[in-house]
Amino acid sequence: MRNVLSVTFPFFALVLLGFVAARRAMLPLSSIAGLNSFVLYFALPCMLFRFGASIAVADLLDPGAVLVYLVCASLVVTLVILMSLRAGMGWNDAAFGALVGAFPNTGFMGVPLLVALLGPKAAGPAILVVLLDMVYTSSVCIALSRLGSAGAGASAGQALKSALKGVFINPLPWAIVLGAVASALQWSLPKPLMQTIGLLADAAAPVALFTIGAVLARSQMLALQGAQRAVPWQEYVPVAAIKLLIHPILVWWVGSAAMALGVPLDQSALTALVLLAALPSASNVSLLAERFGADNGRIARIILVSTAAAFLSFSATVTLVIGR
Repeated sequence: MRNVLSVTFPFFALVLLGFVAARRAMLPLSSIAGLNSFVLYFALPCMLFRFGASIAVADLLDPGAVLVYLVCASLVVTLVILMSLRAGMGWNDAAFGALVGAFPNTGFMGVPLLVALLGPKAAGPAILVVLLDMVYTSSVCIALSRLGSAGAGASAGQALKSALKGVFINPLPWAIVLGAVASALQWSLPKPLMQTIGLLADAAAPVALFTIGAVLARSQMLALQGAQRAVPWQEYVPVAAIKLLIHPILVWWVGSAAMALGVPLDQSALTALVLLAALPSASNVSLLAERFGADNGRIARIILVSTAAAFLSFSATVTLVIGR
């Protein structure tokens, strides 16, 4: 456990530093959007391109990993939606609760963390999960969020189109695709260009983690100021528990069953998928919830609780899965 904490501590410490910096007004709240833009449009695409270009295409397009992850994401989405609807929530809040319960923070946290824990080979499953969550999980949940509105069929269709359009204008999938193309064709960019990409890629993890903390602090501050409603713990703690506990257990169980049935899935890929599922909720779900009019106070609390608790739960999962 001590060896695991020596790897995971710096990642969560950067999140804490961002949280403290925003809470103490060392980082103006107005600057958080700029940090997000830097990570999303510059640093993270360069990191994903660099990893993608150095990984065999077969590791990026693992059909067994795709099947296992999509099945588990669908199960988590279904579980959280049923639980939320039973609690009296509408489809909009239920769907975004499902999204935050099934969407791990792979891009900002998972890729560098898994590479640090498992080595460069873990980047393949991590990049694959980024792509699947952006294309499948988020699109399905956004479409489901419209079912409770008037003209639900047309509204859900429009929401799905909007979600897919968002995927196409998002730089992350294109960075992954370009990296895969460069790997397949064995392209080598000019050295000055690769050095520039490398500098931006190296900045991705620390800035992204710091930004996560700042975003979480901003959400908490808005809640304390009364800008968001008081959310009872029953509406967010169970979803955070599903994200940190049920999701990785499902991935392990479904993946093990799939391997027993002969589905081609490497044990190292399954280990990476389990650890990715054990990550806290993705912070960008809060932005989507705000955009589509869901209860963003609830979503922010799920992200906050899952991120804080993941320091221990994720480290414990690593110890159980890889025995460090």
